[in-house]
Amino acid sequence: MASGEGQAAGNAGEQTPLLREASREENDDLNSETLTGEPQTGDEEEVIDINKANQHVGRRRGLVIILSLWGLIFLQASNISGITTTQSIIAEDLDAFASASWFTSSYLIAMSSISPLTAKLAQIFSPRICIFVGSLLFSLGGIVTSQAPDLATFLVGRAISGIGGASIMTISFILVLELSAKKRRGLFIGLLNSGFTVGVSLGAIVAGALVKVTGWRFLFWIQSPLALLAGIGLFFSIPKSFTSGHKDAGDESMASKLARIDYLGAAILTACLSLFLFGLSWSQVLWIPIAISGVLLIVFILVELYVAKDPIIPVIVLKSRGALLSCVAQLGMMATRWLVLFHTPTYALAVRGWSPASAGSALLPTNAGFALGGVLIGWLHIKRAGSFWLASVTSMILFASTLLLISQILNPNQPPVPLFLLALFLNGFCTGSALNYTLAHMLHLTPPSTHFISTSLLTTFRGFAGSFGSAIGGGFFIRALQSSLENGFMKENGSLDGKRELIRRLLGAM
Repeated sequence: MASGEGQAAGNAGEQTPLLREASREENDDLNSETLTGEPQTGDEEEVIDINKANQHVGRRRGLVIILSLWGLIFLQASNISGITTTQSIIAEDLDAFASASWFTSSYLIAMSSISPLTAKLAQIFSPRICIFVGSLLFSLGGIVTSQAPDLATFLVGRAISGIGGASIMTISFILVLELSAKKRRGLFIGLLNSGFTVGVSLGAIVAGALVKVTGWRFLFWIQSPLALLAGIGLFFSIPKSFTSGHKDAGDESMASKLARIDYLGAAILTACLSLFLFGLSWSQVLWIPIAISGVLLIVFILVELYVAKDPIIPVIVLKSRGALLSCVAQLGMMATRWLVLFHTPTYALAVRGWSPASAGSALLPTNAGFALGGVLIGWLHIKRAGSFWLASVTSMILFASTLLLISQILNPNQPPVPLFLLALFLNGFCTGSALNYTLAHMLHLTPPSTHFISTSLLTTFRGFAGSFGSAIGGGFFIRALQSSLENGFMKENGSLDGKRELIRRLLGAM
Protein backbone atom coordinates (compact mmCIF):
# COMPACT_ATOMS: atom_id res chain seq x y z
CA MET A 1 0.00 0.00 0.00
CA ALA A 2 1.28 3.43 -0.82
CA SER A 3 2.05 6.40 1.31
CA GLY A 4 1.26 9.91 0.26
CA GLU A 5 4.82 10.59 -0.78
CA GLY A 6 7.54 9.08 -2.91
CA GLN A 7 5.26 8.06 -5.78
CA ALA A 8 7.20 6.55 -8.62
CA ALA A 9 6.72 7.54 -12.20
CA GLY A 10 3.86 5.97 -14.05
CA ASN A 11 6.07 4.19 -16.57
CA ALA A 12 6.24 0.47 -15.91
CA GLY A 13 9.61 -1.01 -15.12
CA GLU A 14 10.91 -4.30 -16.47
CA GLN A 15 9.79 -6.68 -13.73
CA THR A 16 9.77 -10.40 -14.46
CA PRO A 17 7.26 -12.53 -12.54
CA LEU A 18 8.86 -15.66 -11.10
CA LEU A 19 5.96 -17.49 -9.54
CA ARG A 20 2.22 -16.91 -9.59
CA GLU A 21 0.29 -16.82 -6.35
CA ALA A 22 -3.49 -16.90 -6.79
CA SER A 23 -4.27 -16.43 -3.13
CA ARG A 24 -2.62 -13.02 -2.70
CA GLU A 25 -4.95 -10.01 -2.89
CA GLU A 26 -4.51 -7.42 -5.61
CA ASN A 27 -2.25 -4.57 -4.60
CA ASP A 28 -3.88 -1.13 -4.66
CA ASP A 29 -0.76 0.78 -5.56
CA LEU A 30 1.46 -0.64 -8.27
CA ASN A 31 3.65 2.40 -8.82
CA SER A 32 5.27 3.15 -5.46
CA GLU A 33 8.64 2.51 -3.86
CA THR A 34 9.87 -0.10 -1.44
CA LEU A 35 11.82 0.56 1.72
CA THR A 36 14.93 0.13 -0.40
CA GLY A 37 13.84 3.00 -2.63
CA GLU A 38 13.47 0.90 -5.79
CA PRO A 39 10.53 1.73 -8.04
CA GLN A 40 8.00 -1.07 -8.23
CA THR A 41 5.51 -1.87 -10.95
CA GLY A 42 2.77 -4.39 -11.08
CA ASP A 43 0.59 -6.39 -13.38
CA GLU A 44 -3.11 -6.94 -13.28
CA GLU A 45 -2.45 -10.47 -12.17
CA GLU A 46 -0.75 -10.89 -8.80
CA VAL A 47 2.69 -12.45 -8.88
CA ILE A 48 5.58 -13.06 -6.57
CA ASP A 49 8.52 -10.99 -7.67
CA ILE A 50 11.84 -10.94 -5.85
CA ASN A 51 12.16 -7.25 -6.74
CA LYS A 52 8.81 -6.31 -5.22
CA ALA A 53 7.81 -5.84 -1.60
CA ASN A 54 4.37 -6.67 -0.22
CA GLN A 55 3.78 -3.05 0.81
CA HIS A 56 5.55 0.15 -0.13
CA VAL A 57 6.63 3.48 1.29
CA GLY A 58 8.66 6.37 -0.06
CA ARG A 59 12.36 6.94 0.45
CA ARG A 60 12.03 9.48 3.27
CA ARG A 61 9.51 7.38 5.14
CA GLY A 62 11.68 4.31 4.62
CA LEU A 63 14.74 6.08 6.04
CA VAL A 64 12.85 7.19 9.16
CA ILE A 65 11.46 3.68 9.63
CA ILE A 66 14.93 2.13 9.36
CA LEU A 67 16.53 4.55 11.83
CA SER A 68 13.65 4.42 14.34
CA LEU A 69 13.37 0.64 14.16
CA TRP A 70 17.11 0.17 14.57
CA GLY A 71 17.09 2.55 17.54
CA LEU A 72 14.31 0.63 19.31
CA ILE A 73 16.06 -2.70 18.74
CA PHE A 74 19.32 -1.23 20.05
CA LEU A 75 17.61 0.11 23.19
CA GLN A 76 15.86 -3.19 23.82
CA ALA A 77 19.08 -5.18 23.53
CA SER A 78 21.12 -2.75 25.64
CA ASN A 79 18.38 -2.95 28.28
CA ILE A 80 19.03 -6.69 28.55
CA SER A 81 22.82 -6.61 28.54
CA GLY A 82 23.22 -3.43 30.61
CA ILE A 83 21.78 -5.19 33.63
CA THR A 84 24.75 -7.57 33.72
CA THR A 85 27.25 -4.81 34.56
CA THR A 86 24.95 -2.91 36.93
CA GLN A 87 23.39 -5.88 38.71
CA SER A 88 25.59 -5.82 41.81
CA ILE A 89 25.06 -2.07 42.38
CA ILE A 90 21.28 -2.42 41.97
CA ALA A 91 21.19 -5.45 44.27
CA GLU A 92 23.09 -3.53 46.94
CA ASP A 93 20.87 -0.46 46.62
CA LEU A 94 17.64 -2.49 46.82
CA ASP A 95 19.05 -5.10 49.24
CA ALA A 96 18.11 -7.81 46.76
CA PHE A 97 21.20 -9.99 46.50
CA ALA A 98 19.18 -13.21 46.73
CA SER A 99 16.88 -12.11 43.88
CA ALA A 100 19.41 -10.56 41.50
CA SER A 101 18.83 -13.25 38.85
CA TRP A 102 15.26 -11.95 38.46
CA PHE A 103 16.52 -8.61 37.15
CA THR A 104 16.95 -10.32 33.77
CA SER A 105 14.39 -13.12 34.09
CA SER A 106 11.45 -10.78 34.75
CA TYR A 107 12.14 -8.98 31.47
CA LEU A 108 12.65 -12.14 29.41
CA ILE A 109 9.60 -13.92 30.84
CA ALA A 110 7.33 -10.98 30.00
CA MET A 111 8.82 -10.63 26.52
CA SER A 112 8.56 -14.33 25.66
CA SER A 113 5.04 -14.74 27.03
CA ILE A 114 3.55 -11.83 25.10
CA SER A 115 5.26 -12.25 21.71
CA PRO A 116 2.67 -14.59 20.06
CA LEU A 117 -0.21 -12.38 21.23
CA THR A 118 1.58 -9.30 19.90
CA ALA A 119 1.75 -10.77 16.39
CA LYS A 120 -1.96 -11.59 16.45
CA LEU A 121 -2.85 -8.09 17.64
CA ALA A 122 -0.76 -6.70 14.78
CA GLN A 123 -2.95 -8.67 12.37
CA ILE A 124 -6.21 -7.50 13.98
CA PHE A 125 -5.14 -3.91 14.48
CA SER A 126 -2.32 -2.06 12.72
CA PRO A 127 1.39 -2.87 13.22
CA ARG A 128 1.83 0.90 13.24
CA ILE A 129 -0.33 1.24 16.34
CA CYS A 130 1.04 -1.88 18.04
CA ILE A 131 4.69 -0.89 17.81
CA PHE A 132 3.87 2.63 19.01
CA VAL A 133 2.08 1.17 22.04
CA GLY A 134 5.09 -1.12 22.53
CA SER A 135 7.45 1.85 22.60
CA LEU A 136 5.16 3.57 25.14
CA LEU A 137 5.21 0.49 27.39
CA PHE A 138 8.98 0.19 27.05
CA SER A 139 9.33 3.86 28.05
CA LEU A 140 6.90 3.46 30.95
CA GLY A 141 8.81 0.41 32.17
CA GLY A 142 12.04 2.40 32.13
CA ILE A 143 10.50 5.17 34.23
CA VAL A 144 9.01 2.71 36.77
CA THR A 145 12.31 0.85 37.00
CA SER A 146 14.36 4.01 37.45
CA GLN A 147 12.14 5.27 40.27
CA ALA A 148 11.66 1.93 42.03
CA PRO A 149 12.00 2.21 45.83
CA ASP A 150 12.04 -1.56 46.36
CA LEU A 151 12.58 -4.87 44.59
CA ALA A 152 8.90 -5.53 43.80
CA THR A 153 8.47 -2.20 41.98
CA PHE A 154 11.75 -2.71 40.15
CA LEU A 155 10.63 -6.12 38.83
CA VAL A 156 7.24 -4.71 37.80
CA GLY A 157 9.05 -2.06 35.80
CA ARG A 158 11.24 -4.70 34.18
CA ALA A 159 8.16 -6.75 33.26
CA ILE A 160 6.45 -3.71 31.69
CA SER A 161 9.58 -3.06 29.63
CA GLY A 162 9.57 -6.73 28.59
CA ILE A 163 5.98 -6.47 27.33
CA GLY A 164 6.95 -3.43 25.28
CA GLY A 165 10.07 -5.26 24.10
CA ALA A 166 7.92 -8.14 22.80
CA SER A 167 6.03 -5.74 20.57
CA ILE A 168 9.24 -4.08 19.38
CA MET A 169 10.99 -7.35 18.55
CA THR A 170 8.05 -9.06 16.85
CA ILE A 171 6.74 -6.14 14.80
CA SER A 172 10.26 -5.19 13.72
CA PHE A 173 10.41 -8.46 11.79
CA ILE A 174 6.89 -7.88 10.46
CA LEU A 175 7.89 -4.48 9.06
CA VAL A 176 10.98 -5.94 7.40
CA LEU A 177 8.98 -8.80 5.86
CA GLU A 178 6.37 -6.42 4.46
CA LEU A 179 8.55 -3.53 3.31
CA SER A 180 11.63 -5.22 1.87
CA ALA A 181 11.86 -6.83 -1.53
CA LYS A 182 12.33 -10.60 -1.52
CA LYS A 183 15.87 -10.42 -2.86
CA ARG A 184 16.91 -7.96 -0.12
CA ARG A 185 14.89 -9.43 2.74
CA GLY A 186 17.88 -11.40 4.04
CA LEU A 187 20.04 -8.27 4.06
CA PHE A 188 17.51 -6.28 6.09
CA ILE A 189 16.97 -9.17 8.51
CA GLY A 190 20.74 -9.24 8.99
CA LEU A 191 20.79 -5.49 9.65
CA LEU A 192 17.95 -5.89 12.13
CA ASN A 193 19.83 -8.61 13.98
CA SER A 194 22.97 -6.46 13.92
CA GLY A 195 21.06 -3.76 15.82
CA PHE A 196 20.27 -6.30 18.48
CA THR A 197 23.81 -7.60 18.83
CA VAL A 198 25.34 -4.09 18.80
CA GLY A 199 22.96 -3.21 21.62
CA VAL A 200 23.99 -6.32 23.57
CA SER A 201 27.66 -5.53 23.04
CA LEU A 202 27.66 -1.81 23.74
CA GLY A 203 24.92 -1.86 26.37
CA ALA A 204 27.04 -3.75 28.88
CA ILE A 205 30.12 -1.61 28.21
CA VAL A 206 28.34 1.76 28.31
CA ALA A 207 26.31 0.85 31.40
CA GLY A 208 29.43 -0.39 33.18
CA ALA A 209 31.30 2.80 32.33
CA LEU A 210 28.52 5.21 33.31
CA VAL A 211 26.96 3.55 36.33
CA LYS A 212 29.52 4.95 38.78
CA VAL A 213 29.13 8.43 37.30
CA THR A 214 25.37 8.71 36.74
CA GLY A 215 24.02 5.95 38.97
CA TRP A 216 21.92 3.02 37.78
CA ARG A 217 18.59 4.87 37.90
CA PHE A 218 19.64 7.36 35.22
CA LEU A 219 20.61 4.49 32.88
CA PHE A 220 17.04 3.20 32.88
CA TRP A 221 15.42 6.62 32.82
CA ILE A 222 17.35 7.90 29.80
CA GLN A 223 16.07 5.02 27.67
CA SER A 224 12.47 6.23 28.08
CA PRO A 225 12.60 9.48 26.05
CA LEU A 226 14.79 7.82 23.40
CA ALA A 227 12.33 4.93 22.97
CA LEU A 228 9.40 7.34 22.91
CA LEU A 229 11.09 9.44 20.22
CA ALA A 230 11.72 6.34 18.08
CA GLY A 231 8.12 5.20 18.58
CA ILE A 232 6.77 8.58 17.46
CA GLY A 233 9.03 8.42 14.41
CA LEU A 234 7.58 5.03 13.46
CA PHE A 235 3.99 6.11 14.13
CA PHE A 236 4.20 9.05 11.74
CA SER A 237 6.39 7.38 9.10
CA ILE A 238 4.36 4.16 8.72
CA PRO A 239 1.34 4.98 6.50
CA LYS A 240 -2.15 4.68 7.99
CA SER A 241 -2.94 2.32 5.12
CA PHE A 242 -0.25 -0.12 6.27
CA THR A 243 -1.86 -3.43 7.26
CA SER A 244 -0.75 -6.86 8.37
CA GLY A 245 -1.82 -8.53 5.16
CA HIS A 246 -5.60 -8.32 5.57
CA LYS A 247 -6.84 -5.43 3.43
CA ASP A 248 -10.35 -5.52 4.80
CA ALA A 249 -9.14 -5.27 8.41
CA GLY A 250 -8.97 -1.50 8.20
CA ASP A 251 -12.70 -1.32 7.33
CA GLU A 252 -13.77 -3.13 10.49
CA SER A 253 -15.19 -1.27 13.44
CA MET A 254 -13.32 -1.26 16.75
CA ALA A 255 -16.01 -3.53 18.24
CA SER A 256 -15.52 -6.06 15.43
CA LYS A 257 -11.75 -6.01 15.91
CA LEU A 258 -12.06 -6.53 19.66
CA ALA A 259 -14.52 -9.38 19.07
CA ARG A 260 -11.93 -11.18 16.90
CA ILE A 261 -9.43 -11.51 19.77
CA ASP A 262 -9.18 -15.01 21.21
CA TYR A 263 -9.22 -13.91 24.85
CA LEU A 264 -9.39 -17.45 26.26
CA GLY A 265 -6.51 -18.67 24.14
CA ALA A 266 -4.47 -15.54 24.94
CA ALA A 267 -4.95 -16.00 28.69
CA ILE A 268 -4.08 -19.70 28.60
CA LEU A 269 -1.02 -19.21 26.38
CA THR A 270 0.34 -16.33 28.48
CA ALA A 271 -0.16 -18.31 31.70
CA CYS A 272 1.46 -21.39 30.13
CA LEU A 273 4.59 -19.57 28.98
CA SER A 274 4.89 -17.51 32.17
CA LEU A 275 4.66 -20.55 34.47
CA PHE A 276 7.14 -22.49 32.37
CA LEU A 277 9.76 -19.73 32.43
CA PHE A 278 9.02 -18.93 36.06
CA GLY A 279 9.79 -22.49 37.10
CA LEU A 280 12.93 -22.56 35.01
CA SER A 281 14.36 -19.24 36.15
CA TRP A 282 15.06 -20.19 39.76
CA SER A 283 18.49 -21.43 40.79
CA GLN A 284 16.71 -24.67 41.65
CA VAL A 285 14.19 -25.72 38.99
CA LEU A 286 10.57 -25.61 40.24
CA TRP A 287 8.86 -28.59 38.64
CA ILE A 288 5.28 -27.87 39.77
CA PRO A 289 4.88 -24.65 37.69
CA ILE A 290 6.52 -26.43 34.74
CA ALA A 291 4.09 -29.37 35.07
CA ILE A 292 1.12 -26.99 35.22
CA SER A 293 2.40 -25.21 32.13
CA GLY A 294 2.47 -28.56 30.31
CA VAL A 295 -1.19 -29.14 31.14
CA LEU A 296 -2.06 -25.61 30.03
CA LEU A 297 -0.23 -26.19 26.74
CA ILE A 298 -2.48 -29.16 25.98
CA VAL A 299 -5.56 -27.11 26.91
CA PHE A 300 -4.37 -24.25 24.70
CA ILE A 301 -3.93 -26.54 21.68
CA LEU A 302 -7.43 -27.99 22.18
CA VAL A 303 -8.92 -24.49 22.49
CA GLU A 304 -7.17 -23.33 19.31
CA LEU A 305 -8.24 -26.43 17.37
CA TYR A 306 -11.85 -26.77 18.48
CA VAL A 307 -13.05 -23.61 20.25
CA ALA A 308 -11.41 -20.43 18.93
CA LYS A 309 -12.96 -18.91 15.80
CA ASP A 310 -9.82 -16.89 15.06
CA PRO A 311 -6.93 -18.75 16.78
CA ILE A 312 -3.90 -16.85 18.04
CA ILE A 313 -1.68 -19.45 16.41
CA PRO A 314 -3.26 -20.77 13.18
CA VAL A 315 -3.92 -24.50 13.06
CA ILE A 316 -1.70 -24.87 10.02
CA VAL A 317 1.23 -23.52 12.02
CA LEU A 318 0.44 -25.73 15.02
CA LYS A 319 0.52 -28.76 12.71
CA SER A 320 3.67 -27.71 10.86
CA ARG A 321 6.52 -30.01 11.82
CA GLY A 322 9.03 -27.82 10.01
CA ALA A 323 7.96 -24.69 11.88
CA LEU A 324 8.07 -26.48 15.24
CA LEU A 325 11.49 -28.03 14.65
CA SER A 326 12.86 -24.71 13.40
CA CYS A 327 11.78 -23.08 16.67
CA VAL A 328 13.27 -25.90 18.75
CA ALA A 329 16.54 -25.71 16.81
CA GLN A 330 16.77 -21.98 17.42
CA LEU A 331 15.99 -22.51 21.09
CA GLY A 332 18.92 -24.90 21.56
CA MET A 333 21.33 -22.79 19.55
CA MET A 334 20.46 -19.46 21.16
CA ALA A 335 20.40 -20.90 24.70
CA THR A 336 23.99 -21.98 24.13
CA ARG A 337 24.79 -18.63 22.59
CA TRP A 338 23.51 -16.84 25.70
CA LEU A 339 25.82 -19.00 27.80
CA VAL A 340 28.73 -17.58 25.82
CA LEU A 341 27.44 -14.02 26.23
CA PHE A 342 26.74 -14.34 29.95
CA HIS A 343 29.96 -16.05 31.00
CA THR A 344 32.69 -14.85 28.64
CA PRO A 345 33.20 -11.65 30.69
CA THR A 346 33.25 -13.73 33.88
CA TYR A 347 35.98 -15.96 32.44
CA ALA A 348 38.02 -12.94 31.31
CA LEU A 349 37.66 -11.31 34.71
CA ALA A 350 38.16 -14.30 37.01
CA VAL A 351 40.56 -16.52 35.07
CA ARG A 352 42.55 -14.13 32.89
CA GLY A 353 42.55 -11.29 35.44
CA TRP A 354 41.27 -8.60 33.07
CA SER A 355 39.79 -5.36 34.36
CA PRO A 356 35.98 -5.04 34.36
CA ALA A 357 36.02 -2.78 31.30
CA SER A 358 38.32 -5.14 29.40
CA ALA A 359 36.23 -8.14 30.44
CA GLY A 360 33.10 -6.48 29.01
CA SER A 361 34.90 -5.66 25.79
CA ALA A 362 35.55 -9.39 25.28
CA LEU A 363 32.03 -9.50 23.83
CA LEU A 364 32.92 -7.09 21.03
CA PRO A 365 34.51 -9.70 18.70
CA THR A 366 31.69 -12.21 19.05
CA ASN A 367 29.00 -9.59 18.53
CA ALA A 368 30.88 -8.12 15.59
CA GLY A 369 30.95 -11.62 14.10
CA PHE A 370 27.22 -11.98 14.75
CA ALA A 371 26.41 -8.76 12.90
CA LEU A 372 28.82 -9.46 10.05
CA GLY A 373 27.57 -13.03 9.57
CA GLY A 374 23.92 -12.03 9.35
CA VAL A 375 24.52 -9.09 7.03
CA LEU A 376 26.90 -10.90 4.66
CA ILE A 377 24.69 -13.97 4.36
CA GLY A 378 21.64 -11.80 3.73
CA TRP A 379 23.47 -9.66 1.20
CA LEU A 380 25.30 -12.38 -0.74
CA HIS A 381 23.13 -15.50 -0.47
CA ILE A 382 19.54 -15.00 0.73
CA LYS A 383 18.23 -13.29 -2.40
CA ARG A 384 15.15 -15.40 -2.98
CA ALA A 385 12.20 -16.99 -1.24
CA GLY A 386 12.80 -20.70 -0.96
CA SER A 387 14.38 -23.54 0.97
CA PHE A 388 17.62 -22.98 2.87
CA TRP A 389 17.65 -26.34 4.65
CA LEU A 390 21.23 -27.32 3.81
CA ALA A 391 22.57 -23.86 4.62
CA SER A 392 20.71 -23.87 7.95
CA VAL A 393 22.04 -27.28 8.96
CA THR A 394 25.58 -26.42 7.85
CA SER A 395 25.67 -23.15 9.77
CA MET A 396 24.41 -24.87 12.93
CA ILE A 397 27.06 -27.60 12.62
CA LEU A 398 29.72 -24.91 12.26
CA PHE A 399 28.25 -23.14 15.29
CA ALA A 400 28.60 -26.33 17.34
CA SER A 401 32.18 -26.68 16.11
CA THR A 402 33.06 -23.20 17.39
CA LEU A 403 31.67 -24.17 20.81
CA LEU A 404 33.94 -27.21 20.81
CA LEU A 405 36.87 -24.97 19.89
CA ILE A 406 36.07 -22.55 22.72
CA SER A 407 35.75 -25.38 25.24
CA GLN A 408 39.14 -26.73 24.24
CA ILE A 409 41.09 -23.47 24.41
CA LEU A 410 39.60 -22.21 27.70
CA ASN A 411 41.96 -24.05 30.01
CA PRO A 412 44.34 -23.14 32.82
CA ASN A 413 47.19 -22.71 30.32
CA GLN A 414 45.37 -19.62 28.99
CA PRO A 415 45.62 -19.57 25.17
CA PRO A 416 46.92 -16.49 23.38
CA VAL A 417 44.44 -13.63 23.44
CA PRO A 418 44.13 -13.47 19.60
CA LEU A 419 43.10 -17.14 19.47
CA PHE A 420 40.57 -16.60 22.26
CA LEU A 421 39.03 -13.60 20.47
CA LEU A 422 39.07 -15.38 17.09
CA ALA A 423 37.11 -18.31 18.51
CA LEU A 424 34.53 -15.88 19.90
CA PHE A 425 34.32 -14.06 16.56
CA LEU A 426 33.70 -17.31 14.66
CA ASN A 427 31.02 -18.31 17.16
CA GLY A 428 29.21 -15.02 16.58
CA PHE A 429 29.60 -15.24 12.79
CA CYS A 430 28.03 -18.71 12.68
CA THR A 431 25.21 -17.59 14.99
CA GLY A 432 24.29 -14.60 12.83
CA SER A 433 24.38 -16.75 9.69
CA ALA A 434 22.26 -19.51 11.24
CA LEU A 435 19.58 -17.09 12.48
CA ASN A 436 19.20 -15.56 9.04
CA TYR A 437 19.08 -18.93 7.27
CA THR A 438 16.59 -20.42 9.76
CA LEU A 439 14.17 -17.54 9.41
CA ALA A 440 14.36 -17.65 5.60
CA HIS A 441 13.77 -21.41 5.62
CA MET A 442 10.86 -21.17 8.06
CA LEU A 443 9.17 -18.57 5.86
CA HIS A 444 9.50 -21.09 3.03
CA LEU A 445 7.84 -23.81 5.13
CA THR A 446 4.80 -21.75 6.19
CA PRO A 447 2.08 -20.02 4.09
CA PRO A 448 2.52 -16.26 3.59
CA SER A 449 -0.68 -15.56 5.53
CA THR A 450 0.91 -17.06 8.66
CA HIS A 451 4.34 -15.43 8.37
CA PHE A 452 3.57 -12.91 11.13
CA ILE A 453 2.69 -15.66 13.60
CA SER A 454 5.59 -17.87 12.51
CA THR A 455 8.00 -14.99 13.03
CA SER A 456 6.53 -14.29 16.47
CA LEU A 457 7.07 -17.93 17.44
CA LEU A 458 10.75 -17.61 16.55
CA THR A 459 10.86 -14.46 18.69
CA THR A 460 9.20 -16.35 21.54
CA PHE A 461 11.69 -19.19 21.39
CA ARG A 462 14.50 -16.66 21.13
CA GLY A 463 13.23 -15.21 24.43
CA PHE A 464 13.05 -18.73 25.82
CA ALA A 465 16.70 -19.14 24.92
CA GLY A 466 17.71 -16.19 27.07
CA SER A 467 15.84 -17.66 30.02
CA PHE A 468 17.26 -21.11 29.32
CA GLY A 469 20.79 -19.75 29.05
CA SER A 470 20.56 -17.65 32.19
CA ALA A 471 18.75 -20.35 34.18
CA ILE A 472 20.79 -23.38 33.15
CA GLY A 473 24.21 -21.75 32.84
CA GLY A 474 23.64 -19.23 35.61
CA GLY A 475 22.22 -21.85 37.96
CA PHE A 476 25.16 -24.16 37.35
CA PHE A 477 27.62 -21.30 37.82
CA ILE A 478 26.00 -20.09 41.06
CA ARG A 479 25.85 -23.61 42.52
CA ALA A 480 29.49 -24.24 41.63
CA LEU A 481 30.55 -20.88 43.04
CA GLN A 482 28.55 -21.39 46.24
CA SER A 483 30.09 -24.81 46.75
CA SER A 484 33.57 -23.42 46.14
CA LEU A 485 33.06 -20.55 48.59
CA GLU A 486 31.64 -22.80 51.28
CA ASN A 487 34.47 -25.32 50.88
CA GLY A 488 37.04 -22.53 50.95
CA PHE A 489 35.64 -20.97 54.15
CA MET A 490 35.32 -24.40 55.77
CA LYS A 491 38.93 -25.20 54.95
CA GLU A 492 40.11 -21.82 56.21
CA ASN A 493 37.97 -21.43 59.35
CA GLY A 494 36.56 -24.87 60.00
CA SER A 495 32.97 -23.55 59.89
CA LEU A 496 30.67 -21.14 58.08
CA ASP A 497 29.81 -19.10 61.16
CA GLY A 498 29.52 -15.44 60.20
CA LYS A 499 30.20 -16.20 56.53
CA ARG A 500 26.73 -17.04 55.22
CA GLU A 501 25.74 -13.38 54.78
CA LEU A 502 29.00 -12.71 52.95
CA ILE A 503 28.37 -15.70 50.67
CA ARG A 504 24.84 -14.45 49.94
CA ARG A 505 26.14 -11.01 48.99
CA LEU A 506 28.92 -12.46 46.83
CA LEU A 507 26.50 -14.72 44.96
CA GLY A 508 24.11 -11.81 44.36
CA ALA A 509 26.92 -9.69 42.97
CA MET A 510 27.75 -12.21 40.25
